[in-house]
Amino acid sequence: VQLQASGGGLVQAGGSLTLSCTASGTVIVLNMGWYRQAPGDGRELVAEIDSGDVINYGRTVEGRFTISRGRERNVVNLQMNNLKPADTAQYYCKAVRFGKTYWGEGTLVTVSS
Repeated sequence: VQLQASGGGLVQAGGSLTLSCTASGTVIVLNMGWYRQAPGDGRELVAEIDSGDVINYGRTVEGRFTISRGRERNVVNLQMNNLKPADTAQYYCKAVRFGKTYWGEGTLVTVSS
């Protein structure tokens, strides 16, 4: 499984960004999600969606971020609204297939105040 993420960038506080992650190398619908890591911090859950489309959000983003699948089931999008400087981090796409975890390269999101 290969993961390709896109969509990071610089945005002002209160703005929006959309991240996208495409998983290739499998025809099975995967459990997928987004995690983030700020400098000096551990990696934390942002949002995840399982193969049955059950969704779970991290506490700090619930109500502002929305995770969804694209027309291709192994494309997962993260719509991020009302961004805050505290959302600044490297964002990583994650997929799980048969108990094995795959990580994509991070995409940087920077929110200026």
